[in-house]
This record gives sequence, structure tokens and C-alpha cells, in this order.
Amino acid sequence: MERRKFLGTLAAASLGTALQGTFTESVRAQNSMQAGQSSKTGKFPENSTIVLVHAAWADGSCWSNVILPLERNGLHVICAPLPMTSLSDDAAALSRALERTSGPVVLVGHAYSGAVIAAVQEERVKSLVYVAALAPDEGETVAKVFYHDEASPEQPKMVPDAHNFVWMPEDAFRRALAHKASADQASIAAAVQRPIAVQCIQEPAPRPAWKTKPTWYLVAEEDRMINPKTQRFMAQRMGAKVRPHPVDHTPMYADPNVVIDVILEAARESLAR
Repeated sequence: MERRKFLGTLAAASLGTALQGTFTESVRAQNSMQAGQSSKTGKFPENSTIVLVHAAWADGSCWSNVILPLERNGLHVICAPLPMTSLSDDAAALSRALERTSGPVVLVGHAYSGAVIAAVQEERVKSLVYVAALAPDEGETVAKVFYHDEASPEQPKMVPDAHNFVWMPEDAFRRALAHKASADQASIAAAVQRPIAVQCIQEPAPRPAWKTKPTWYLVAEEDRMINPKTQRFMAQRMGAKVRPHPVDHTPMYADPNVVIDVILEAARESLAR
């Protein structure tokens, strides 16, 4: 009887020791994982924010494949809505969006909004990222740089309506704006499109922020909207870090990882400055 009691006590003690060890290892693993996550998210200054700015014929949803991966890297992300009524109106809207942030910022512009992100003068903006984006110099218009080089045969005709807004023909999304995206994605982009006012592309640009801030440029080598030669011209004029990829005009749809990589590169190199 005493022997069984002794063996039972010994077994309980052994089990307790084993459970204690398992619990300790579990806590260590959890702490290690949390430390790894802290290390991953701690590489950027507090409240570091990526502000994504949509182009013409789009809204913030065009960045849907980009937002969560950036957040998983420890960055706060917001999309700035533009009225697309004039370049100055859009710059004012972007400035209001920046008021929602409190730390260092990277501005990311696609196509038309490249002109918008450069029109805002804000000290907390540490760098600019251009995704197949337009970059007029002071006094230039968006239209001037857009037509700098020969247009692609697939580029659609853009004619303003009675209200002086330009809508994109639905089939143009599959032919020119997002020809490497899935047919479903192109159809969705066409359905949610928002028009751009003629004034946006005819208003002279102010002194651009890219003259004083570091810039990155993702050249879309298979772009059918903005000639890749034009993109390289603008990128070189800015002194941008050029990152060419064989993508179409809206790589956020078909190949979002190349967009994410360029944004993260800019964030790592500029936000801590």
C-alpha cells in the first residue's frame, strides 16, 4: 500500500515536472514569436504611415491587394480620396488626408496622382513613390507629360462629356489600363471607375516636392496608357531610384508584390530620417 502510494506520488511529480517543462517551453516559444513580431513591426518609427493615392478612373479600392501586406510589415496605411475636379482641389484633399496622420509618411501615387503627391508640401512626408505615375515639373501640365512620347496603339480616345469630365470606355480597362489583370478584375475596375475633370490635366503644376524629397519610380514596361519611355524620362529627371518591371499600367491588380516591394524599400530607407 505504502509502495503504491509512493509510486503514485512519484508519477504525479514526474507528470508535474513534464507539464511544467512543456508550459515553460510554450511560454518561451510564445515570447519568442512575440519578440519576432515586435522586431518585425518595430523597424519603422512610431505611427509610420503609407498614404496611397488613386489615379483617374479609380478609387481607393484599387489598392486592395497592397494594403494588408503593408500593414503586416508594421505600417499604418490609409487611402486618400480625391475629388478629381482640379489638380489644386486634389492636392487640398490629399492635405486633409495627411491631417489624419501623426508620424512620418510615404506618399504613393499611381498615374495621374503622381502630380498630386508632388503638389503637397508637408515636412512629415519623407519620400514619394511613383507607380507608373505622371510627374510634371513646375508650370507643366499633366497633359503635357502624358503626351511627351508617342502613344500606344491600344491607348483609348478620351473625350470629355457635357460636364467636362472624362470617363474611360469599359473595354479600355481590358485593353489598356489593366490588360494583364484577370477579366473579372478588369470588369470590376471598369464598374467602379470615377471620372476625371479636364481641369485636372490642364492646370499648371506647382513646384513639385520631388525636387527636395527622395523618390522611387516603378516603371511599368508593358504600360499601354503612359509610354514607358515617358516614365523613364520623368524618373530620370526627378533623380528617382528606378525600379522597372514587366507589368501593365495597374500592377496593383496583376502583380501587387512588385508594388509592395518598392513601397517597402522607400519606407525602410526614408521613414527613419
